[in-house]
Amino acid sequence: MNHWLFKSEPDSFSIDDLGKLAKQTATWDGVRNYQARNMLRDSIKKGDLAFFYHSSCAMPGIAGIVSIVRGGYPDPTAFDRKHHYFDPDSRQEAPSWFAVDVKLVSKFGRLITLDELRAHAAKKLQDFVLLRRGNRLSVMPVAKKDWEFILTLE
Repeated sequence: MNHWLFKSEPDSFSIDDLGKLAKQTATWDGVRNYQARNMLRDSIKKGDLAFFYHSSCAMPGIAGIVSIVRGGYPDPTAFDRKHHYFDPDSRQEAPSWFAVDVKLVSKFGRLITLDELRAHAAKKLQDFVLLRRGNRLSVMPVAKKDWEFILTLE
């Protein structure tokens, strides 16, 4: 099993929104970065776990955990002309973009804030991808040691 971090802007889709859905399951779609796309397509598998991270908000941080319940498949929003994430260059026979399905495992009792994560950067989270300067990916791997340490913060 691998571990990941998935970013979402809570104004668009929050962990609470996921929790309100039938079966607390949703398609993680709309990723339009090739490096993140490659992870969705090639590396993220059913059974993997991911932190659900609220980004681009007043208090960014890890809100909970989701499990991957369906591995990478062509992102249906890329083919929907009415959808914000429509991509006229993506074709069914050669899709450009991929999605996965996630299910809520747990919402944390509190947000583990970005500031709190940064406070541990020097000792415990030196290699945590999220804390690397310039990293803006919406999907990123999380090393097992970082995953385990972050769980102790909850």
